[in-house]
Amino acid sequence: MRKRDTILTTDQKALAVNLDKFKYGSIVEIGAGQEVARRFFQVGAAAGTIAKTMSAYDMAVSDDIYGHVDRYVSRARLLQMLDKEFTQVVDRLAHIRPKNTTFFAYAATVTARSFKQKNECHGWIGVRLQLHPGAAPSDVILHVRMLDDTNAQQSEALGILGVNLIHGAFFHHDQPEWIVEGLGDGLTPERIEVDLIHFSGPYFEEVENRLMNLHLIRSWLTRAVVFNPDGEVVVPGELFYRKPVMVMRGSFKPVTCVNVDMMASGLKQFSQLAAVDETSILQLAEITMNSLISGDNVDGADFLARVDLLTSQGYTVMISDYVRFFRLRAYLRRYTQKPIGIVLSVRDFNFLFDEKYYEGLEGGILEAFGKLFPDNTHVYVYPSRPTGAQPDELVTLDNVQVPENLRHLLAHLVTNKKLVAVHPHDDGHLHIDVTEVLQGLRRGRGDWEANVPDAVARRIIDSRLLGFDTE
Repeated sequence: MRKRDTILTTDQKALAVNLDKFKYGSIVEIGAGQEVARRFFQVGAAAGTIAKTMSAYDMAVSDDIYGHVDRYVSRARLLQMLDKEFTQVVDRLAHIRPKNTTFFAYAATVTARSFKQKNECHGWIGVRLQLHPGAAPSDVILHVRMLDDTNAQQSEALGILGVNLIHGAFFHHDQPEWIVEGLGDGLTPERIEVDLIHFSGPYFEEVENRLMNLHLIRSWLTRAVVFNPDGEVVVPGELFYRKPVMVMRGSFKPVTCVNVDMMASGLKQFSQLAAVDETSILQLAEITMNSLISGDNVDGADFLARVDLLTSQGYTVMISDYVRFFRLRAYLRRYTQKPIGIVLSVRDFNFLFDEKYYEGLEGGILEAFGKLFPDNTHVYVYPSRPTGAQPDELVTLDNVQVPENLRHLLAHLVTNKKLVAVHPHDDGHLHIDVTEVLQGLRRGRGDWEANVPDAVARRIIDSRLLGFDTE
Protein backbone atom coordinates (compact mmCIF):
# COMPACT_ATOMS: atom_id res chain seq x y z
CA MET A 1 0.00 0.00 0.00
CA ARG A 2 1.39 3.40 -0.99
CA LYS A 3 1.95 5.95 1.74
CA ARG A 4 0.25 9.32 1.49
CA ASP A 5 2.70 11.73 -0.07
CA THR A 6 1.32 14.97 1.44
CA ILE A 7 -0.75 15.84 4.49
CA LEU A 8 -2.69 19.09 4.25
CA THR A 9 -4.13 21.25 7.00
CA THR A 10 -7.90 21.57 7.41
CA ASP A 11 -7.91 24.99 5.75
CA GLN A 12 -5.77 23.75 2.86
CA LYS A 13 -8.21 20.90 2.28
CA ALA A 14 -11.26 23.19 2.39
CA LEU A 15 -9.60 25.64 0.00
CA ALA A 16 -8.61 22.86 -2.41
CA VAL A 17 -12.29 21.85 -2.65
CA ASN A 18 -13.44 25.47 -2.99
CA LEU A 19 -10.95 26.25 -5.76
CA ASP A 20 -12.17 23.30 -7.83
CA LYS A 21 -15.02 25.00 -9.67
CA PHE A 22 -16.55 21.70 -10.74
CA LYS A 23 -17.30 20.38 -7.22
CA TYR A 24 -20.66 21.68 -6.04
CA GLY A 25 -23.15 20.65 -3.41
CA SER A 26 -25.00 21.04 -0.12
CA ILE A 27 -23.91 20.78 3.51
CA VAL A 28 -26.58 19.98 6.11
CA GLU A 29 -25.73 19.48 9.77
CA ILE A 30 -27.95 18.72 12.76
CA GLY A 31 -26.81 18.64 16.36
CA ALA A 32 -23.55 20.57 16.71
CA GLY A 33 -23.85 23.80 14.77
CA GLN A 34 -22.69 24.21 11.19
CA GLU A 35 -19.00 23.80 11.73
CA VAL A 36 -18.21 22.03 8.45
CA ALA A 37 -19.95 24.70 6.38
CA ARG A 38 -18.19 27.40 8.42
CA ARG A 39 -14.81 25.88 7.57
CA PHE A 40 -15.49 26.16 3.86
CA PHE A 41 -16.82 29.70 4.16
CA GLN A 42 -13.95 31.04 6.25
CA VAL A 43 -11.18 30.00 3.84
CA GLY A 44 -12.79 31.87 0.96
CA ALA A 45 -14.09 30.98 -2.51
CA ALA A 46 -16.97 28.95 -1.06
CA ALA A 47 -19.46 30.45 -3.50
CA GLY A 48 -18.06 28.13 -6.13
CA THR A 49 -18.61 25.06 -3.95
CA ILE A 50 -21.65 25.42 -1.71
CA ALA A 51 -25.15 25.54 -3.14
CA LYS A 52 -26.89 25.43 0.26
CA THR A 53 -26.24 25.00 3.96
CA MET A 54 -28.92 24.13 6.48
CA SER A 55 -29.47 22.96 10.04
CA ALA A 56 -32.98 21.62 10.65
CA TYR A 57 -32.73 21.43 14.45
CA ASP A 58 -36.42 21.29 15.30
CA MET A 59 -37.69 17.71 15.09
CA ALA A 60 -40.96 18.71 13.44
CA VAL A 61 -39.09 20.75 10.84
CA SER A 62 -36.63 17.90 10.30
CA ASP A 63 -39.49 15.39 9.85
CA ASP A 64 -41.26 17.72 7.45
CA ILE A 65 -38.13 17.92 5.27
CA TYR A 66 -36.83 14.37 5.48
CA GLY A 67 -39.77 12.25 6.66
CA HIS A 68 -40.36 10.45 9.94
CA VAL A 69 -37.68 8.35 11.60
CA ASP A 70 -37.69 6.44 14.90
CA ARG A 71 -34.32 7.84 16.01
CA TYR A 72 -32.98 11.19 14.95
CA VAL A 73 -29.34 10.32 15.49
CA SER A 74 -29.21 7.20 13.36
CA ARG A 75 -27.99 5.76 10.11
CA ALA A 76 -31.57 5.81 8.83
CA ARG A 77 -31.86 9.59 9.36
CA LEU A 78 -28.46 10.19 7.78
CA LEU A 79 -29.49 8.26 4.65
CA GLN A 80 -32.76 10.21 4.48
CA MET A 81 -30.74 13.43 4.57
CA LEU A 82 -28.29 12.30 1.91
CA ASP A 83 -31.11 11.06 -0.34
CA LYS A 84 -33.05 14.32 -0.10
CA GLU A 85 -30.14 16.72 -0.40
CA PHE A 86 -28.26 14.98 -3.20
CA THR A 87 -31.40 14.48 -5.29
CA GLN A 88 -32.40 18.08 -4.76
CA VAL A 89 -29.07 19.62 -5.71
CA VAL A 90 -28.84 17.50 -8.90
CA ASP A 91 -32.46 18.12 -9.93
CA ARG A 92 -32.21 21.87 -9.38
CA LEU A 93 -28.77 22.54 -10.81
CA ALA A 94 -27.67 19.85 -13.27
CA HIS A 95 -29.25 21.66 -16.21
CA ILE A 96 -27.66 25.03 -15.41
CA ARG A 97 -24.24 24.08 -14.07
CA PRO A 98 -21.28 23.19 -16.34
CA LYS A 99 -21.55 19.67 -17.76
CA ASN A 100 -18.41 18.50 -15.96
CA THR A 101 -19.75 19.40 -12.51
CA THR A 102 -19.58 16.66 -9.88
CA PHE A 103 -22.33 17.16 -7.30
CA PHE A 104 -22.21 16.18 -3.64
CA ALA A 105 -24.20 16.29 -0.42
CA TYR A 106 -22.63 16.18 3.03
CA ALA A 107 -24.86 15.39 6.01
CA ALA A 108 -24.41 14.95 9.76
CA THR A 109 -26.82 14.09 12.54
CA VAL A 110 -25.19 14.03 15.96
CA THR A 111 -25.92 14.45 19.65
CA ALA A 112 -23.20 16.67 21.08
CA ARG A 113 -22.50 17.96 24.57
CA SER A 114 -25.09 20.45 25.77
CA PHE A 115 -25.95 22.33 28.95
CA LYS A 116 -28.19 19.50 30.15
CA GLN A 117 -26.94 16.49 28.19
CA LYS A 118 -24.03 14.55 29.67
CA ASN A 119 -24.62 11.21 27.96
CA GLU A 120 -22.81 9.52 25.10
CA CYS A 121 -21.91 12.06 22.41
CA HIS A 122 -22.00 10.38 19.04
CA GLY A 123 -23.39 10.69 15.56
CA TRP A 124 -23.57 9.66 11.93
CA ILE A 125 -21.91 11.65 9.17
CA GLY A 126 -21.56 10.96 5.49
CA VAL A 127 -20.98 12.27 2.02
CA ARG A 128 -22.74 11.27 -1.20
CA LEU A 129 -20.90 12.38 -4.29
CA GLN A 130 -20.41 11.92 -7.99
CA LEU A 131 -16.85 10.88 -8.67
CA HIS A 132 -17.24 11.69 -12.38
CA PRO A 133 -19.67 14.10 -14.06
CA GLY A 134 -23.10 12.54 -14.45
CA ALA A 135 -22.10 9.35 -12.62
CA ALA A 136 -24.35 7.52 -10.18
CA PRO A 137 -23.40 8.64 -6.67
CA SER A 138 -21.12 6.90 -4.21
CA ASP A 139 -21.29 7.10 -0.40
CA VAL A 140 -18.85 7.17 2.48
CA ILE A 141 -20.60 6.89 5.86
CA LEU A 142 -19.10 7.07 9.36
CA HIS A 143 -20.23 6.55 12.92
CA VAL A 144 -18.33 8.79 15.32
CA ARG A 145 -17.93 9.31 19.07
CA MET A 146 -17.05 12.83 20.24
CA LEU A 147 -14.76 12.72 23.25
CA ASP A 148 -14.13 16.41 24.00
CA ASP A 149 -15.61 17.90 27.18
CA THR A 150 -17.43 20.91 25.71
CA ASN A 151 -19.86 21.55 22.89
CA ALA A 152 -17.49 24.07 21.30
CA GLN A 153 -14.63 21.57 21.22
CA GLN A 154 -16.83 18.81 19.85
CA SER A 155 -18.19 21.11 17.15
CA GLU A 156 -14.67 22.11 16.15
CA ALA A 157 -13.59 18.45 15.92
CA LEU A 158 -16.63 17.59 13.79
CA GLY A 159 -15.80 20.49 11.50
CA ILE A 160 -12.28 19.16 10.95
CA LEU A 161 -13.54 15.61 10.43
CA GLY A 162 -16.18 16.72 7.92
CA VAL A 163 -13.66 18.65 5.82
CA ASN A 164 -11.32 15.65 5.94
CA LEU A 165 -14.12 13.37 4.73
CA ILE A 166 -15.25 15.58 1.84
CA HIS A 167 -11.68 16.25 0.68
CA GLY A 168 -10.63 12.61 0.99
CA ALA A 169 -13.68 11.27 -0.85
CA PHE A 170 -13.13 13.61 -3.79
CA PHE A 171 -9.35 13.54 -4.09
CA HIS A 172 -8.43 10.03 -2.89
CA HIS A 173 -11.35 7.87 -3.98
CA ASP A 174 -8.92 5.62 -5.86
CA GLN A 175 -6.99 5.06 -2.59
CA PRO A 176 -9.68 4.37 0.03
CA GLU A 177 -7.02 3.66 2.69
CA TRP A 178 -5.94 7.29 2.29
CA ILE A 179 -9.51 8.43 2.92
CA VAL A 180 -9.44 6.51 6.21
CA GLU A 181 -6.00 7.79 7.21
CA GLY A 182 -6.92 11.37 6.32
CA LEU A 183 -9.93 11.42 8.64
CA GLY A 184 -7.64 11.94 11.62
CA ASP A 185 -5.63 14.82 10.15
CA GLY A 186 -5.69 17.74 12.59
CA LEU A 187 -7.24 15.59 15.34
CA THR A 188 -5.96 13.36 18.14
CA PRO A 189 -7.43 10.02 19.31
CA GLU A 190 -8.46 11.79 22.53
CA ARG A 191 -10.85 14.05 20.61
CA ILE A 192 -12.84 11.87 18.27
CA GLU A 193 -13.30 8.19 17.48
CA VAL A 194 -14.54 6.65 14.24
CA ASP A 195 -15.78 3.14 15.03
CA LEU A 196 -17.50 2.34 11.71
CA ILE A 197 -16.92 3.29 8.08
CA HIS A 198 -18.83 2.08 5.03
CA PHE A 199 -18.06 2.66 1.36
CA SER A 200 -20.70 2.01 -1.31
CA GLY A 201 -21.53 2.98 -4.86
CA PRO A 202 -20.13 2.42 -8.34
CA TYR A 203 -16.60 3.65 -7.64
CA PHE A 204 -16.23 1.71 -4.40
CA GLU A 205 -17.44 -1.67 -5.64
CA GLU A 206 -14.01 -3.24 -5.12
CA VAL A 207 -13.60 -1.88 -1.60
CA GLU A 208 -13.67 -4.54 1.13
CA ASN A 209 -15.40 -2.69 3.95
CA ARG A 210 -14.19 -5.08 6.62
CA LEU A 211 -10.58 -4.27 5.72
CA MET A 212 -11.35 -0.56 5.73
CA ASN A 213 -12.74 -0.88 9.25
CA LEU A 214 -9.63 -2.76 10.29
CA HIS A 215 -7.67 0.18 8.89
CA LEU A 216 -9.50 2.46 11.34
CA ILE A 217 -7.59 0.70 14.12
CA ARG A 218 -4.31 0.89 12.22
CA SER A 219 -4.89 4.63 11.75
CA TRP A 220 -5.55 5.24 15.48
CA LEU A 221 -9.13 6.30 14.79
CA THR A 222 -10.58 3.60 17.07
CA ARG A 223 -9.35 0.87 19.38
CA ALA A 224 -11.80 -1.79 18.20
CA VAL A 225 -14.22 -2.73 15.43
CA VAL A 226 -17.06 -5.23 15.74
CA PHE A 227 -18.68 -7.65 13.26
CA ASN A 228 -22.06 -9.28 13.87
CA PRO A 229 -22.66 -12.99 13.11
CA ASP A 230 -23.62 -12.01 9.55
CA GLY A 231 -20.12 -10.59 9.10
CA GLU A 232 -21.35 -6.98 8.95
CA VAL A 233 -19.56 -4.12 10.69
CA VAL A 234 -21.79 -2.73 13.45
CA VAL A 235 -21.74 0.14 15.93
CA PRO A 236 -20.41 -1.26 19.23
CA GLY A 237 -22.62 0.97 21.38
CA GLU A 238 -25.77 -0.32 19.73
CA LEU A 239 -24.69 -3.95 19.87
CA PHE A 240 -23.47 -4.13 23.48
CA TYR A 241 -26.05 -1.81 25.03
CA ARG A 242 -27.37 -3.30 28.28
CA LYS A 243 -26.32 -6.84 27.38
CA PRO A 244 -24.28 -9.33 29.40
CA VAL A 245 -21.18 -10.16 27.36
CA MET A 246 -19.16 -13.36 27.33
CA VAL A 247 -15.73 -12.89 25.73
CA MET A 248 -13.30 -15.48 24.42
CA ARG A 249 -9.89 -14.14 23.40
CA GLY A 250 -7.64 -15.94 20.97
CA SER A 251 -5.90 -16.00 17.61
CA PHE A 252 -8.52 -18.42 16.19
CA LYS A 253 -6.25 -19.51 13.38
CA PRO A 254 -8.45 -21.45 12.96
CA VAL A 255 -11.30 -21.68 15.48
CA THR A 256 -11.16 -25.22 16.89
CA CYS A 257 -13.45 -27.61 18.77
CA VAL A 258 -11.72 -26.67 21.99
CA ASN A 259 -12.64 -23.00 21.41
CA VAL A 260 -16.27 -23.94 20.88
CA ASP A 261 -16.30 -26.11 24.00
CA MET A 262 -14.57 -23.36 25.98
CA MET A 263 -17.26 -20.83 25.12
CA ALA A 264 -20.08 -23.29 25.79
CA SER A 265 -18.60 -24.28 29.14
CA GLY A 266 -18.03 -20.68 30.16
CA LEU A 267 -21.58 -19.73 29.16
CA LYS A 268 -22.99 -22.47 31.37
CA GLN A 269 -21.29 -20.94 34.41
CA PHE A 270 -21.91 -17.34 33.36
CA SER A 271 -25.65 -17.88 32.86
CA GLN A 272 -26.00 -18.93 36.50
CA LEU A 273 -25.30 -15.39 37.70
CA ALA A 274 -28.47 -13.75 39.04
CA ALA A 275 -28.01 -10.65 36.88
CA VAL A 276 -27.67 -12.61 33.62
CA ASP A 277 -30.58 -13.28 31.31
CA GLU A 278 -29.36 -16.31 29.38
CA THR A 279 -31.33 -15.33 26.25
CA SER A 280 -29.62 -11.94 25.99
CA ILE A 281 -25.96 -12.99 26.37
CA LEU A 282 -23.75 -11.74 23.56
CA GLN A 283 -21.05 -14.26 22.64
CA LEU A 284 -17.95 -12.34 21.59
CA ALA A 285 -14.79 -13.77 20.03
CA GLU A 286 -12.02 -11.19 20.25
CA ILE A 287 -8.79 -11.10 18.25
CA THR A 288 -6.01 -8.67 19.12
CA MET A 289 -4.36 -6.73 16.32
CA ASN A 290 -0.89 -8.05 17.12
CA SER A 291 -2.01 -11.53 16.03
CA LEU A 292 -2.95 -10.15 12.60
CA ILE A 293 0.21 -8.18 11.88
CA SER A 294 3.13 -9.62 9.96
CA GLY A 295 5.98 -7.12 9.92
CA ASP A 296 4.37 -3.76 9.27
CA ASN A 297 1.42 -5.16 7.35
CA VAL A 298 -1.89 -6.83 8.05
CA ASP A 299 -2.59 -10.00 6.10
CA GLY A 300 -6.04 -9.08 4.78
CA ALA A 301 -6.94 -12.54 3.50
CA ASP A 302 -5.93 -14.12 6.81
CA PHE A 303 -8.02 -11.59 8.74
CA LEU A 304 -11.12 -12.09 6.56
CA ALA A 305 -10.79 -15.87 6.81
CA ARG A 306 -10.75 -15.77 10.61
CA VAL A 307 -13.76 -13.45 10.77
CA ASP A 308 -15.70 -15.67 8.35
CA LEU A 309 -14.90 -18.85 10.30
CA LEU A 310 -15.89 -17.31 13.64
CA THR A 311 -19.14 -15.81 12.37
CA SER A 312 -20.00 -19.18 10.80
CA GLN A 313 -20.18 -20.46 14.39
CA GLY A 314 -22.61 -17.71 15.40
CA TYR A 315 -20.09 -15.53 17.23
CA THR A 316 -19.91 -11.77 17.22
CA VAL A 317 -16.28 -10.87 16.40
CA MET A 318 -14.24 -7.98 17.72
CA ILE A 319 -10.81 -6.93 16.50
CA SER A 320 -9.00 -4.71 19.00
CA ASP A 321 -5.58 -3.43 19.96
CA TYR A 322 -6.22 -4.12 23.65
CA VAL A 323 -3.37 -6.32 24.82
CA ARG A 324 -4.24 -6.24 28.52
CA PHE A 325 -7.46 -7.79 29.75
CA PHE A 326 -8.52 -4.86 31.93
CA ARG A 327 -8.55 -2.51 28.94
CA LEU A 328 -10.91 -4.87 27.11
CA ARG A 329 -13.19 -4.84 30.16
CA ALA A 330 -13.08 -1.01 30.32
CA TYR A 331 -14.05 -0.83 26.64
CA LEU A 332 -17.11 -3.04 27.18
CA ARG A 333 -18.07 -1.05 30.28
CA ARG A 334 -18.62 2.00 28.10
CA TYR A 335 -21.73 0.34 26.74
CA THR A 336 -23.09 -2.09 29.32
CA GLN A 337 -23.33 -2.37 33.08
CA LYS A 338 -24.46 -5.98 32.85
CA PRO A 339 -22.07 -8.76 33.91
CA ILE A 340 -18.98 -9.38 31.79
CA GLY A 341 -17.41 -12.82 31.56
CA ILE A 342 -14.03 -13.62 30.04
CA VAL A 343 -13.26 -17.27 29.35
CA LEU A 344 -9.66 -18.31 28.90
CA SER A 345 -7.51 -21.42 28.98
CA VAL A 346 -5.42 -22.10 32.05
CA ARG A 347 -2.52 -22.03 29.58
CA ASP A 348 -2.98 -18.24 29.42
CA PHE A 349 -1.87 -17.94 33.06
CA ASN A 350 1.66 -17.83 31.66
CA PHE A 351 1.10 -14.19 30.78
CA LEU A 352 -1.91 -13.35 33.00
CA PHE A 353 0.32 -13.82 36.04
CA ASP A 354 3.53 -12.58 34.40
CA GLU A 355 4.51 -9.34 36.13
CA LYS A 356 6.53 -8.23 33.08
CA TYR A 357 3.19 -8.07 31.24
CA TYR A 358 2.22 -5.10 33.44
CA GLU A 359 5.39 -3.04 33.22
CA GLY A 360 4.54 0.63 32.90
CA LEU A 361 1.57 0.43 35.27
CA GLU A 362 2.36 2.26 38.47
CA GLY A 363 0.65 -0.42 40.55
CA GLY A 364 1.85 -3.31 38.41
CA ILE A 365 -0.13 -6.54 38.49
CA LEU A 366 -2.20 -5.37 41.50
CA GLU A 367 -3.41 -2.32 39.58
CA ALA A 368 -4.19 -4.46 36.54
CA PHE A 369 -6.30 -6.94 38.52
CA GLY A 370 -7.94 -4.08 40.41
CA LYS A 371 -9.08 -2.64 37.09
CA LEU A 372 -10.14 -6.02 35.74
CA PHE A 373 -12.35 -6.97 38.70
CA PRO A 374 -13.87 -3.77 40.18
CA ASP A 375 -17.45 -4.86 39.62
CA ASN A 376 -19.47 -7.65 38.07
CA THR A 377 -16.68 -9.11 35.97
CA HIS A 378 -15.54 -12.73 36.17
CA VAL A 379 -12.82 -14.74 34.45
CA TYR A 380 -13.74 -18.35 33.69
CA VAL A 381 -10.75 -20.66 33.59
CA TYR A 382 -10.84 -23.66 31.25
CA PRO A 383 -8.52 -26.64 31.93
CA SER A 384 -5.86 -28.04 29.62
CA ARG A 385 -4.13 -31.35 29.14
CA PRO A 386 -0.35 -31.06 28.65
CA THR A 387 1.09 -32.74 25.56
CA GLY A 388 1.70 -36.43 26.23
CA ALA A 389 -0.23 -36.41 29.53
CA GLN A 390 -2.61 -39.15 30.60
CA PRO A 391 -6.37 -38.51 30.16
CA ASP A 392 -6.81 -37.73 33.87
CA GLU A 393 -3.76 -35.43 34.08
CA LEU A 394 -5.30 -31.99 33.74
CA VAL A 395 -4.04 -28.53 34.63
CA THR A 396 -6.96 -26.69 36.22
CA LEU A 397 -7.60 -23.56 38.25
CA ASP A 398 -7.14 -25.72 41.35
CA ASN A 399 -3.62 -26.92 40.56
CA VAL A 400 -2.18 -24.36 38.13
CA GLN A 401 1.23 -23.06 39.13
CA VAL A 402 1.95 -19.34 39.35
CA PRO A 403 5.06 -17.57 40.71
CA GLU A 404 5.37 -18.12 44.46
CA ASN A 405 4.98 -14.45 45.33
CA LEU A 406 1.60 -14.38 43.49
CA ARG A 407 0.04 -17.48 45.02
CA HIS A 408 -1.82 -15.49 47.67
CA LEU A 409 -3.16 -13.18 44.94
CA LEU A 410 -4.43 -16.18 43.00
CA ALA A 411 -6.04 -17.62 46.14
CA HIS A 412 -7.72 -14.28 46.87
CA LEU A 413 -9.21 -14.09 43.37
CA VAL A 414 -10.45 -17.68 43.54
CA THR A 415 -11.94 -17.30 47.03
CA ASN A 416 -13.82 -14.18 45.98
CA LYS A 417 -15.09 -15.88 42.81
CA LYS A 418 -13.31 -13.49 40.48
CA LEU A 419 -11.56 -16.47 38.91
CA VAL A 420 -13.98 -19.35 38.38
CA ALA A 421 -13.14 -22.89 37.23
CA VAL A 422 -15.20 -24.24 34.35
CA HIS A 423 -15.62 -27.87 33.42
CA PRO A 424 -15.47 -28.94 29.78
CA HIS A 425 -18.58 -30.32 28.15
CA ASP A 426 -16.33 -32.64 26.15
CA ASP A 427 -12.87 -33.29 27.58
CA GLY A 428 -11.98 -35.19 24.43
CA HIS A 429 -10.93 -31.87 22.85
CA LEU A 430 -8.37 -30.88 25.49
CA HIS A 431 -5.44 -32.28 23.50
CA ILE A 432 -6.05 -29.92 20.55
CA ASP A 433 -3.19 -27.54 19.75
CA VAL A 434 -4.12 -24.78 17.32
CA THR A 435 -0.55 -24.57 16.00
CA GLU A 436 -0.63 -28.24 15.03
CA VAL A 437 -4.05 -27.78 13.41
CA LEU A 438 -2.74 -24.90 11.30
CA GLN A 439 0.33 -26.85 10.26
CA GLY A 440 -1.86 -29.80 9.34
CA LEU A 441 -4.32 -27.90 7.18
CA ARG A 442 -1.44 -26.31 5.28
CA ARG A 443 -0.44 -29.82 4.23
CA GLY A 444 -3.93 -30.56 2.91
CA ARG A 445 -6.69 -32.80 4.15
CA GLY A 446 -6.01 -34.92 7.20
CA ASP A 447 -6.50 -35.53 10.91
CA TRP A 448 -6.82 -31.79 11.63
CA GLU A 449 -10.37 -31.86 10.23
CA ALA A 450 -11.60 -33.74 13.32
CA ASN A 451 -10.26 -30.94 15.55
CA VAL A 452 -12.38 -28.14 14.10
CA PRO A 453 -16.17 -27.86 13.74
CA ASP A 454 -17.49 -29.54 10.59
CA ALA A 455 -18.66 -26.23 9.07
CA VAL A 456 -15.22 -24.71 9.69
CA ALA A 457 -13.45 -27.64 8.01
CA ARG A 458 -15.74 -27.37 4.96
CA ARG A 459 -15.13 -23.64 4.62
CA ILE A 460 -11.37 -24.02 4.93
CA ILE A 461 -11.31 -26.74 2.28
CA ASP A 462 -13.85 -25.24 -0.13
CA SER A 463 -12.39 -21.71 0.01
CA ARG A 464 -8.76 -22.73 0.58
CA LEU A 465 -8.49 -20.54 3.66
CA LEU A 466 -5.49 -19.96 5.94
CA GLY A 467 -3.05 -21.51 3.50
CA PHE A 468 -4.92 -24.80 2.98
CA ASP A 469 -2.92 -26.81 0.46
CA THR A 470 -4.76 -28.94 -2.11
CA GLU A 471 -1.61 -30.34 -3.67
